[in-house]
Amino acid sequence: MTGRTLSYVHGASDQPLLGDTIGQFFDAACAKWADRPALVVRHQKVRLGYGELRQQVDRLAAGLLTLGLDPGDRIGIWSPNNSEWVLTQFATAKAGLILVNINPAYRVAELEYALNKVGCKALILAERFKTSDYVGILREIAPELGTSKPGELSAARLPALRSVVLLGGGWHPGTLRFAEILARGGAAEAERIAALVPLLQFDEPINIQFTSGTTGFPKGATLSHHNILNNGFFIGEAMRLTPEDRLCIPVPLYHCFGMVLGNLAALTHGTCMVFPGEGFDPLATLETVAEERCTALHGVPTMFIAQLDHPEFGRFDLSSLRTGIMAGSPCPIEVMKRAVAKMNLSQITIAYGMTETSPVSFQSSTDDPLERRVSTVGRIHPHIEVKIVDLHGRIVPPGTPGELLTRGYSVMLGYWGDDERTREAIDAARWMHTGDLATIDAEGYCNIVGRIKDMVIRGGENVYPREIEEFLYRHPKVQDVQVIGVPDDRYGEEICAWVKLRPGESATEEEIKAFCRGQIAHYKVPRYVKFVDAFPMTVTGKIQKFIMRERTIAELGLKTVKTA
Repeated sequence: MTGRTLSYVHGASDQPLLGDTIGQFFDAACAKWADRPALVVRHQKVRLGYGELRQQVDRLAAGLLTLGLDPGDRIGIWSPNNSEWVLTQFATAKAGLILVNINPAYRVAELEYALNKVGCKALILAERFKTSDYVGILREIAPELGTSKPGELSAARLPALRSVVLLGGGWHPGTLRFAEILARGGAAEAERIAALVPLLQFDEPINIQFTSGTTGFPKGATLSHHNILNNGFFIGEAMRLTPEDRLCIPVPLYHCFGMVLGNLAALTHGTCMVFPGEGFDPLATLETVAEERCTALHGVPTMFIAQLDHPEFGRFDLSSLRTGIMAGSPCPIEVMKRAVAKMNLSQITIAYGMTETSPVSFQSSTDDPLERRVSTVGRIHPHIEVKIVDLHGRIVPPGTPGELLTRGYSVMLGYWGDDERTREAIDAARWMHTGDLATIDAEGYCNIVGRIKDMVIRGGENVYPREIEEFLYRHPKVQDVQVIGVPDDRYGEEICAWVKLRPGESATEEEIKAFCRGQIAHYKVPRYVKFVDAFPMTVTGKIQKFIMRERTIAELGLKTVKTA
């Protein structure tokens, strides 16, 4: 639609929403595509067709019931990417259990908080990942594990937790092996799973994802079958996925990117899910795409940069690639163009969303003009509404920046056990307040300008870091860049650019500033330039600008300026 007078869009659609639970849809999909490849996990040498996947999932769902779990109970999973994670996602949905995704980077305090906040009765965990000894961390909180009978844990600091299930071939006192759970369910449990099918409702909670709060404790976004199954379906529609597609998923499963944009987009279209490793590795991802002839590839911008700049990039045949999603943080235009040109991703899409909205609200389509695909996050998803509002909550004209609010089937049920923070996020009219600054143009394309809290106000001028970052990406020596505001006595805030140079390049602060002068407004030219090898980021690749700000203030000896 053109000529709109307000920044409001509604994804009217002839395509109805799915009215199934995940379990119902899963069974139908596995029957329809029984002989098609469903799951490839390269590092575990696992290959399953949809029919075989269903058998494994049904065995696990029945086995979980032997732990004394009932529909509505919470079960945590604390693990990097593997086949067991995928089985657990679908088995918990069939058993009506609420899967609690636990960040693989969590340590003692965060794990204790998460398990207790939602009252997990069971926990499935890997033995270790990278520098994390998961069993050791758990035993620090629950030393009783070592002397308890498996399935009968009674821990003072984790009062709800009863069962600890260990992935892999190892064993520790007090734990059950995942393979045991797969084998434990009998005919009675299988009948109970079958009997649950008509009883479970699609509006019931099925997943809790902790959002990485920059302040305070993480919040548990509670999502229903309806939320994430439909979002996965419409994500797959935007990518035009089919049973012929093979989707490479190097992003973490504990996050919506892996389990919704990856697994549920694939399931709803009979597409094969392909996992290159436990965590992201650029070489393993390139090898997997080439060997498995993947047609689609997901990743955050830093992942695509790491692959494009890998010294062995040129030896891989990526001609099978067609589509995929770049999302998770603002996607630099230059990186998108390189992915299209060098990785054969002619139909790559950009998606925008947040955990609390299941997650995607906007997505570019495969037939959007390239310039639109690389410079916006596309148009509104089906059945979703978005408006852009000013500080007073009034809808702004097209092209005017304001806060992005989302409403529709995708909005979470709420933050688990936290009515106050739920009310702060979702208003009386069911609009989710995202905290993101955005514009919507006359044709309905959305551009994310930044976070409200990241906007820099320099001498009364509103400066959007994203704009400066996009400009600096044009510098031939710059591989990656992030812009923040830091305190300043005279202007209130000043601009600081953290710059990561391409391998083998060197540059000076003055060189970067000179590149900006005369090309962007004087107040947008960075006052400070800091050269770095990496940026502080979450496991999902989100840049932690608050940490960058703290470090810069400390290094430069700046004083925080009080503002009214």
